[in-house]
Amino acid sequence: MGALSGIRIVDLTAVLMGPYTTQFLADYGADVVKVESPIGDLVREIGPMRSPGMGPLFLNTNRSKRSISIDLKASEGRQLLLDMCRNADVLIYNIRPAAMERLGLSYEEIAAVNPQIVYAGCYGYGQDGPYAAYPAYDDLIQGGACIPYLYTLAGGEEPRYVPTAMADRIVGMTTLSAILAALVARGRTGKGQRVDVPMFETMAAFILGDHLGGLTYEPPLDEGGYVRQLSPDRRPYKTADGYVCALIYTDGHWRRFLSATGRADLMDTDPRYADFASRMANLDVVYGELSDLMLTRTSAEWVDLFNEIDVPIMWMHDLKSILKDKHLEQVDFFRPFEHPTEGSILTMANPVKMSDTPVVEARPVPHLGEHTIECLTEMGLSQDTISDLIARGIVRSMSPDSIQSAVTGAEGKDKNPGTVI
Repeated sequence: MGALSGIRIVDLTAVLMGPYTTQFLADYGADVVKVESPIGDLVREIGPMRSPGMGPLFLNTNRSKRSISIDLKASEGRQLLLDMCRNADVLIYNIRPAAMERLGLSYEEIAAVNPQIVYAGCYGYGQDGPYAAYPAYDDLIQGGACIPYLYTLAGGEEPRYVPTAMADRIVGMTTLSAILAALVARGRTGKGQRVDVPMFETMAAFILGDHLGGLTYEPPLDEGGYVRQLSPDRRPYKTADGYVCALIYTDGHWRRFLSATGRADLMDTDPRYADFASRMANLDVVYGELSDLMLTRTSAEWVDLFNEIDVPIMWMHDLKSILKDKHLEQVDFFRPFEHPTEGSILTMANPVKMSDTPVVEARPVPHLGEHTIECLTEMGLSQDTISDLIARGIVRSMSPDSIQSAVTGAEGKDKNPGTVI
């Protein structure tokens, strides 16, 4: 039994931020029903794939969920969603709150059918500010939270984004913690509540926690920025045959490193190396000299030496070498998974370990509408009613035969994700 066994999640999220949140909830044992539009989550179509609608980004953020496809713009579709919420513990969405209101799915309308529900939204901007109605994506939020600007301070010629959906996943984790906190509070009070997690404010706090610096004070003590993180030489060190990532940080680290490299007296004879504060004040010099020294040995030689003297070091992986990392192999991080339609795929384990309520065994990532009939049947709808809803396009479902048909025809040009029944 997972830690969240018995918890029911109505998941209206798409793309990455919300699905990343709900995958963790599913990993912890919650019953997550992913409510998709008739055309499905956009991320289904990103990247190389074996069958339509089952791209790698989708596979890596939607395991252990069930998929039901509903046209929420139709009044009957909206009513189905309200009925789903009657017995749910959490509703989570990641569109703008105004759009939820236009759909007739505001907090007040959901709480009217279930006052105990946790109504959680993760979206671009707090609703009390002038950006409230603006759309937001990861790139925009990275820019607003100073990340591209910080690249230029660190020596980059042009501003750039972090090459991963950093804001989506950080805000997703923040949303996860907020949902769990709200569930704990409900356990004490019996009351549900509205939870709002804006991307811009969340990422501004995340980045400025490091870089507000002297701007923390009134009047300011400097122009902001964490000097060590912005040093142009804070980067993987080039070695005689590649790169490694090393951090000689504490006085103890430096004494052991200098002793092992034949300069044991440097901290006593050169005031720039004397202590932590002195090294921070002369960071570019210290990092620059270290960069030159690292060129004199191979990556393997440095890794062996640093581990021997207990100074932090790590290989700099690429997207293929990380798959062979001996630590990740030993902890069984990458796991082969036989998907019913996608065949053998590589999955990544949830890294969290719990002694009494371990992460549940993963279930296959669903096709669009794969569980529509199953979910509607659980809600008490008759087969005739379900068939009528399908025929009129209020819901969409894929039969096992149509799922297999989608796979069989995947090598063709038809990208329609299966047959609607």
